[in-house]
Order: sequence, then structure tokens, then C-alpha cells
Amino acid sequence: MKFSLAAGLMALLGLATAAQAHVTLETPQTAAGSYYKAVLRVGHGCNGADTTRLRVRIPDGVLAAKPQPKAGWTLDLTQGKYDKPQTLHGAPVESGVREISWSGTLPDAYYDEFVFRVYVSDAFKAGQTVYFPVVQECGQGASRWIDTSGKPDVDNPAPGVRIVAPAHEGGGHGHSH
Repeated sequence: MKFSLAAGLMALLGLATAAQAHVTLETPQTAAGSYYKAVLRVGHGCNGADTTRLRVRIPDGVLAAKPQPKAGWTLDLTQGKYDKPQTLHGAPVESGVREISWSGTLPDAYYDEFVFRVYVSDAFKAGQTVYFPVVQECGQGASRWIDTSGKPDVDNPAPGVRIVAPAHEGGGHGHSH
């Protein structure tokens, strides 16, 4: 009886741990109108299977996406038109990278990070969250980290970064607005 109770508790603890292990962003906030280094943290595979591909969708209003190559992984960029024309450093921009994909092998027992840089346009306001939906492919299965509702305790939250006021706002004199 004690053995089955212990085994049951271990199974419950294992499920609780797995439910907490999402694909997340290392830096939780950035200012609009600035560059952001996105570090996607991948802590596990899909239900015990090795990760073989990680795809991240670049949301509207996020420009100039540039992935960091990873040794042993193949990079693939999907280009496309933006929902509306954007401006980057004073120049009009109508299209760019809409999805970044890394293909390779990350054993389920290992942790890794996938890095890319983007420009977060000033279309976003302080207090908003910008979500980067991720699909983690593992052999025959996949984990879809695509929920952009911002609700707590969802099973498949998309990694997000909260927009904060620029550091120079308010003239740097300690005034709060």
C-alpha cells in the first residue's frame, strides 16, 4: 500500500513539474521603439520525445528579426508582408521575417536556448504584452505554445514580453507620470 501511494505521489509531482515547463522568454520586458534580444528557453521535449524543430512566429509590429545561428541546427526564415507598412530608422518597410525555424536535435533530458533579435516598433504601448507563438516539434508530436490570451494557468501559453515605458521618458528627473 505504501509503495503504490508513493508511486502515485511521484506521478502527481511529475505531472505538476511537466505542466510548469513551458517555452519562455528570458527577458520579460522591453520598451517600444527599441531592439530586443529574445532568448527562448526550452526546458524539455514533447512528452519525453526529443525536440527536432522549433518555430517562432514574429508578430505584427515586430520588425528586423535576425536569428542567432546554433551549431548543429539548420535555420530557415519565412519572409512575408507586414499587415501594414512600417517605418524602421525613418525608412518604409513593407515586409520581413515572419517566422524563424531551427531544425536539429535537442534530447528531452537537456535544456537549451534559441536566440533572435528584433526591433519592437512604437506601435506598442506600455502595459501591452507582445507574444511570440512557438511550435515545438518532436518526432511524431508537437507542443504548441500559442495561447496569446494572457490568462494565467493556460496549458499552452505563448512566450511574451511586456512593453514598458522607455527609460528616457520623463526626462530622467525621477518624475512619475
